[in-house]
Amino acid sequence: MTFRLYDSATHEVRDFVPLVEGKASLYVCGLTPQSEPHVGHLRSGVNFDVLQRWLRHSGYQVTFIRNITDIDDKILAKSAEQRRPWYNLAYDVQRSVTHAYELLNVAPPTYEPLATGHIPEMVELIAELVERGHAYQAPDGSGDVYFDVRSWKPYGELTGQAVEDMEAAADADPRGKRDPRDFALWKGRKDSEPATASWPSPWGRGRPGWHIECSAMAGKYLGPAFDIHGGGLDLRFPHHENEQAQSRAAGRDFASYWMHNAWITTAGEKMSKSLGNSLTIPAVLERFRGIELRYYLVSTHYRSHVEFSFDALEEAAVGFARIEGFLERAGAAGAGVVPDEFAAAMDDDLGTPAAVAVLHETVREGNRKLAAGESAAAEAAAVTAMLDVLGLDPADPAWGGSGDGDGKAAAAVGALVAGLLEQRAAARAAKDWARADEIRDQLKAAGIELEDTPDGPKWSLA
Repeated sequence: MTFRLYDSATHEVRDFVPLVEGKASLYVCGLTPQSEPHVGHLRSGVNFDVLQRWLRHSGYQVTFIRNITDIDDKILAKSAEQRRPWYNLAYDVQRSVTHAYELLNVAPPTYEPLATGHIPEMVELIAELVERGHAYQAPDGSGDVYFDVRSWKPYGELTGQAVEDMEAAADADPRGKRDPRDFALWKGRKDSEPATASWPSPWGRGRPGWHIECSAMAGKYLGPAFDIHGGGLDLRFPHHENEQAQSRAAGRDFASYWMHNAWITTAGEKMSKSLGNSLTIPAVLERFRGIELRYYLVSTHYRSHVEFSFDALEEAAVGFARIEGFLERAGAAGAGVVPDEFAAAMDDDLGTPAAVAVLHETVREGNRKLAAGESAAAEAAAVTAMLDVLGLDPADPAWGGSGDGDGKAAAAVGALVAGLLEQRAAARAAKDWARADEIRDQLKAAGIELEDTPDGPKWSLA
C-alpha cells in the first residue's frame, strides 16, 4: 500500500509521491529556545519522529532537517528579564530541549541548523526578493525590510485566506509598511537591543525576521524544492503561510506537502507558557517514565487534539505495562515483520491509534497462547517490530537512562503483574479454573494481594 498523508494545503489525503524516487526530504520547524520545554512542545518532536521512522521502515532514504530558532524577539525579551546574555539563554534552553527529546527517544534529525549560523543565506534570500520586487526597505530609517504581500498574488493560498481578511502583522511598527499585513524579513537594530544580536547587511545592522529563517535553512539543506514541511498547527498562519509566499516569490517551489500536528490542551486551551498551564518534562517524568509518556503521545492521531490529564497518562502507563509484561513472559525474540494491518494503519496518514490497536490485539493473542502453554515467539517478534517503528521498544538502549532505579523497578513489577492478570483472565474465560488459581497463588507468593471487583481485578503489594 502507498503511504498516504493529509495535506494541510489542499485538505485532502494524498498519495506520497517524492520528488526523487526512493528518497524523502522532510523539514520541521523546531522550537524557539526561550524557556524549559513542556509536554505540548514535545508532541511535534514525537509525531515527526514516528513519521521519519515509518518512512525509513518503508524503504525511503530520509533527509530530515529540524531547525532551532535561536534568535527571536521573545528570546531577547526573556534574556533581558533574566539579566543574562541572549545567546546564553538560547543555548541553555536548547540543551534542555535536546535532553527532553532524548528522554522520549526522539531520534536526532539528519541535521539541526541554528538560525544564527545561517545569516548569510537569509541576507541573500532577502536581497533576491528585493530585486524581484517582492520586498522593500522601510522609508522610515529603521533599517527594516518587509515582504510586500500585495506583490505576490497567491499570498494566502496555504490557509485559504484573502489578504483583506487577515489581521495586520504584529512584528514591527506599521509606519514603515506599505500594507499593515506586510511582514518583516529583516529588523534593523534598535538601541535597546544588545549589539551581539545584530549582523551586517545591505540595509544596515540588524537581525532576520522569524519567517525568513526557515525558508533560508530549508533551501540550504534540502534545495529549492522538497517533499514534506511539518510543524505544529499553530504555525500554519502566519509562519508557514509567510514561508511559502516568500520562498515561491523567490522562484523556489518549496514544499510539496504540509503536515501539521494538533495541540495538547489543558482545560480546553492550548498548552503554553503564556497561559501558565504548562507541564515541564522533568516534572512529568518524576511521576512517569519517558517511554510511558511517549506511548501516551503516540496513541493519539497526530491531527487530533489531546486534552492532557494525569489520569489519562496513568491509563496509558497501565496499557503499556501489559505490552511489557507480555514481552517479559514470552522471552527474547528478535524483531519480526509488522502485521499487514499495522502497516495499513501507518500508511493511512500515520494512523497510530489503529496501529496501536493492532499492537494490543497481537499482545492478547500472545497471552492466549502463553496461557494455553503454547509458544508466543511469533507474536513477540511482531510486537517488537511494531514497537521499534513507534520508538517504544523497551530493549532500545535509548531508554536506559530514563527514570530512577525505583521507578524502573515499580514499572517492571507493574508490567509483570499486568501480564499475569491477562493470562488469568484468559484462563477464566476458557474455564481453566486450575490455571487461574495457579496464577493467583503465584502472585500471592510474590507478595501481591489480588481482589476481584466488578470493575476487574485490583492488586496491591502485601
